Amino acid sequence: MRESTKARPNEWGRLKASHRVATQRKARRSILIVSALAGLTIALGIVGWSYVSRGVPPRTITMATGPEGGSYAELGEQYRAALARSGVELRLVATAGAAENLAKLRDAGSGVSAGLVINGLPGGQAAPGLESLGTMLVEPFWLFERASARGLAVEGFAGKRISIGAEGSGTRAVAQKLLALAGIDPRSARMLDLQPVDASERLLRGEIDAFALVASWDSPVVRRMVAAPEISLVTFRRADAFLALNPYLSKVVLPAGVGDLATNRPPADVVLLASRGSLVVRRDLHPAIQYLLLQAASQIHSRPGIFHRAGAFPALEAIDFPLSDEATSFHKSGRPLLNRYLPFWMAVLAERLLLVLIPLMGVVFPLVRAVPSAYRGMMQKRITSLYGELKFLELELETRSAGDSKGDLIPRLDALQERAGHLRVPLSCGQMLYILKEHIRVVRDRIADSD
Repeated sequence: MRESTKARPNEWGRLKASHRVATQRKARRSILIVSALAGLTIALGIVGWSYVSRGVPPRTITMATGPEGGSYAELGEQYRAALARSGVELRLVATAGAAENLAKLRDAGSGVSAGLVINGLPGGQAAPGLESLGTMLVEPFWLFERASARGLAVEGFAGKRISIGAEGSGTRAVAQKLLALAGIDPRSARMLDLQPVDASERLLRGEIDAFALVASWDSPVVRRMVAAPEISLVTFRRADAFLALNPYLSKVVLPAGVGDLATNRPPADVVLLASRGSLVVRRDLHPAIQYLLLQAASQIHSRPGIFHRAGAFPALEAIDFPLSDEATSFHKSGRPLLNRYLPFWMAVLAERLLLVLIPLMGVVFPLVRAVPSAYRGMMQKRITSLYGELKFLELELETRSAGDSKGDLIPRLDALQERAGHLRVPLSCGQMLYILKEHIRVVRDRIADSD
């Protein structure tokens, strides 16, 4: 019986040590969890700040337009004015036309981020780095001739002096394809590479026989040539055959008298072949800038025209180039919500901050709730640990017989009470600590009564 009594304190000592180790492990685990959450929050904050600071859209972008005095150059000025209202500078690069615009867009080193391009250009469908913001305008293929030619069909221009536009222009690319289909090649006609204004002047003076141009009805050169009595406009009598061979084209009709009602220019309806012009951007152009361009396009191109109704453009059409995600969203839902109520730069910053803060708050909010809970749990575990030591001490007291000395328990009880007295706990754990102190006093009274 005496050996059993002596053995029990050793067993309780092992139990106390095991209890203390388990409590310490739980405390360390809580600290590690809180530390990991705090580290993750800091890391997300750093990544988020980097995302916000590096993801700010550029304040200057470059757009390829067309020859000076042409319709593309005029549209470029309208885009520049629209973007300037949002604090973005649009630099305009004069080019020979749509074909050169496409070449500059495909060249990442050109610095060009946007440009107007007609559909059906060679190489347009093999440009993986480009996307479309939609089609913006109708651009007929105009073929003007001297009135003395008496309405030649396009097939009748063999051997004639024809201006088909400068190298790099959309006019030249379309003219070469259509004239080749009509059986006219450079060997059977003299192809000239004149600028539109120069070509129109030479045709009016009779220095050339014909003048081709791909441009919208708003082009000053087109208006002047249609109204000129000494100039005739070639009609495409077999337009459907050309369309069947060139699906990117469409057929439009210029009404008689629309150029000049008083003189009835043109004297009859004219069937024309037309291409659609798209606003093409590089895929890496910042989404916020794409939205700005789309907003500008909706103001510039939404007016009614001779070949389209009001609101027909910009149109959600992907002909040669895939539509950008921003274009699809804009055409379906309009401007982003923040852009409707905040200035551009403030809306951009707010949007990017939200993209960072929403996932960050998903970590911060649980962390804010977890830290007090973890701290409270740690304090409760410390009190529980002291309770465990008090329980072992009480069990040791119960195993001793009435004649055994219990004085060695008093210093241990004093040490336990001192540790409890120096323990700082939150108010939520105060009641538990006070109960522990009361139980220590109860055990002390039992020891005193047993002596």
